[in-house]
Amino acid sequence: MVITNVSEYEAIAKQKVPKMIFDHYASGAEDEWTLKENRNAFSRILFRPRILIDVSKIDLTTTVFGSKISMPIMVAPTGQHQMAHLEGECATARAASAAGTIMMFKDRNVATQLVRRAENAGFKAIVLTADSAVFGRREANIKNRFTFPPYVRLKNYEGMGLDRNKDSSPASVINGIYDRSLNWKDVKWLQTITSLPIILKGVLTAEDTRLAIQAGAAGVIVSNHGARQLDYVSATIMALEEVVQAAEGKIPVFMDGGVRRGTDVFKALALGAAGVFIGRPVVYALAADGEAGVRKVFEMLHDELEITMALCGCRSLKDITRDHVVTEWDRPRIAPRL
Repeated sequence: MVITNVSEYEAIAKQKVPKMIFDHYASGAEDEWTLKENRNAFSRILFRPRILIDVSKIDLTTTVFGSKISMPIMVAPTGQHQMAHLEGECATARAASAAGTIMMFKDRNVATQLVRRAENAGFKAIVLTADSAVFGRREANIKNRFTFPPYVRLKNYEGMGLDRNKDSSPASVINGIYDRSLNWKDVKWLQTITSLPIILKGVLTAEDTRLAIQAGAAGVIVSNHGARQLDYVSATIMALEEVVQAAEGKIPVFMDGGVRRGTDVFKALALGAAGVFIGRPVVYALAADGEAGVRKVFEMLHDELEITMALCGCRSLKDITRDHVVTEWDRPRIAPRL
């Protein structure tokens, strides 16, 4: 089968991995309204292309916290890649530059150890997932009685007193070790144990954006955890502009959720994102074709974004502006007079 777009890997992954594992990756919380909306919302944002601009040379490169990357598309913090492919995160890391990510634990010593490991491994930033004090209600996991396969190991936690047995469910593991009392003071505490920039993942509102800046966050990721935590929150592309406006250019704003096309990436950049993260497409491609599949995902998204930029008259990322898209909330303003 010739793969022509990122979404086609999902059907292949569904055939290759056990139903329980595929459902774990693919499902969202409760009614899965937000899961669908993360994708559908992109289709309601339209382009306003400009013409007769020399686009013979197009530059997709950007810089994220001092590191130059080939395009504004990165791997989102996701877990248990080994359920998709035996080489797991190692294959993903070989296909794309990985970012360090942690969550806050009841035992702050555990968090400190994880930060030290990230620093020693040469990571350039810490991503603090802030929307998971408890585990979302994922009914597909409940129906399937999902448990981690015996070959999947929580390698980062070995030797820290957080070992689980092979029958542990994700909910029991997470609810047992993550801290419901996590708050803005903990963001300040994290800064006392590392000099790495701290990026907050899970921001959806202007209010929390301003608090993140006050707390010293170096950046934020507009994310609803792949619609796996709280159902009926906004699609991330719908929440993006509110967060960008609240940030006032003081910190970079990234986003994840529902990105499947280079056109999606362009729309996010036009609404002010500094870059996007992709999660499920990476896991599906990994399940379908290992490292080669993940490489293909980035290749296709790169090419699609380049074509979109050319057809919209943009020679570099800085040329992409708010004027290149029209959203639902713009239309009354631009509607023709009767």
